[in-house]
Amino acid sequence: MKVSLHTLNYAPELTGIGKYNGEMSPWFVSQGDDVSVLCSPPYYPEWKVHAGFSGKRFTTSIENGVSVTRCPTYVPAQPTTVKRLLHLGSFAFSSSVALFSRLFKKPDVVLVVEPTLFCVPSVLLFCKLTGAKAVLHIQDYEVDAMFGLGMAGKAGFLSKFAFGVERWLMRRFDAVSTISYSMMAKAEEKGVDPSRLIFFPNWSDTSFVNPDVDGSALREQWGVKESQKIVLYAGNIGAKQGLELVVEAASRYISRPDVTFFMVGSGAYVDELKCMVIDRNLTNIEFKPLQAWEDVPAMLAMADVHLVVQRKGAADAVLPSKLTNVLSAGGNAVITAEADTELGRLVDEYLGIYTAVEPEDVDAFCKGLDIELAKSGVNHVAREYAEKNLNKEAILSRFREDLKNLIDS
Repeated sequence: MKVSLHTLNYAPELTGIGKYNGEMSPWFVSQGDDVSVLCSPPYYPEWKVHAGFSGKRFTTSIENGVSVTRCPTYVPAQPTTVKRLLHLGSFAFSSSVALFSRLFKKPDVVLVVEPTLFCVPSVLLFCKLTGAKAVLHIQDYEVDAMFGLGMAGKAGFLSKFAFGVERWLMRRFDAVSTISYSMMAKAEEKGVDPSRLIFFPNWSDTSFVNPDVDGSALREQWGVKESQKIVLYAGNIGAKQGLELVVEAASRYISRPDVTFFMVGSGAYVDELKCMVIDRNLTNIEFKPLQAWEDVPAMLAMADVHLVVQRKGAADAVLPSKLTNVLSAGGNAVITAEADTELGRLVDEYLGIYTAVEPEDVDAFCKGLDIELAKSGVNHVAREYAEKNLNKEAILSRFREDLKNLIDS
């Protein structure tokens, strides 16, 4: 099978979409497939092109058996709405140039990842000209997230136009895959034929991230006493998470010296959060950079409570990828999600998997923290869910079979 992956984010990015793409592509190669990737230089979540890469020229290399072409991309240091649009547009333009340079090297299937929807028109045209199957994989509903989080202003003519274009484009793919059942239902609402929908969830390496990992050495390295409770947020630190909620919660726990908050990661919002902490003179919240992947299991193991935080309106448009590893580690967690979202419903179906609270509600958030801080040991409900539903080999094998069936149809 000859697969072309068209995606903004790719390895060696350590979090989010880039991490999953960077794991999927070499796995396909290990199954005997020919995989090529068009992507940007790595920049996420720091919003800074990584050392050793260029955002100004095309480069092609073989990485773990995958042919990876990195396309010139504008990466703003402070991603405002306008700058984000320029960022997405620059990649869509440069990657389209690279895509059409392969017009006579027909793949069997082109898999384009949303975000970014900006790349979709050129992918559909390319597939029309070559006869390749076109598959849209939705990690985030870009338009829903933009308007749901207020990043593009209030709904009106612009939002109606954007949603209309999105619907028109989505209906023209041979298949649309996404990462949750609620996101599949949303695709159906947008006009995608149910027969063309593929369930392709994010996964975890359940053998690598597991409850048996010892995190005591990392606790000692970070200066955490054995008697202390660690509340951990790890991942992208951006505006869409609403992480000022964590700062507010930390201020309410200042009288509890046994509880320490750690914010691990980087992103466009990290400096603003640090200023909030300084302004409030909080001594119970610390910031750490993104950790190397080999250290992630130990970091997850040392935490007593994990946080997955999002603003209102994001939970079904943006399903947080960090949750998969929290569940695989058997972690106790507080999740912000409305009751009618998939994350909200999951807690009713699997009692004890985590505590779900309303987003942007600090009182509810602190009550959830109290519940999870009172627990100790491995969350067996979370771990069992991960083993059954998030196994990397099973998920990728099923998706590969779905692609092969599509090609043969």
